[in-house]
Amino acid sequence: QVQLVESGGGSVQAGGSLRLSCRASGMIVSINTMSWYRQAPGKQREFVARLTRDGTALYADSVKGRFAISADNNLYTVYLQMNSLKPEDTAVYYCNADLILALTMAPADYWGQGTQVTVSS
Repeated sequence: QVQLVESGGGSVQAGGSLRLSCRASGMIVSINTMSWYRQAPGKQREFVARLTRDGTALYADSVKGRFAISADNNLYTVYLQMNSLKPEDTAVYYCNADLILALTMAPADYWGQGTQVTVSS
């Protein structure tokens, strides 16, 4: 069993900051990448940021320069620091892990339950 648990969402005014966290636990051998996605009402889920085991970070153009992804404990805990938030950042933010399962040694993809971020103008 693998779990991804997000925290840190909330409501903030435009220009404010929030920090999201995602913690992975369970029968995991290793985590290859940890990513953040978001889904706004009526829209498709979209990529926000990704961090690989070698420390490479990738960002969506819409958040470059405002968001920063980081991690500790070999990617088992990942953070998304969100600064200069805009109303269009309002969405449910999901954590995603690309990992190797302990029981099967097979790759697998897991999602967290999501955390709401609301930015008011």
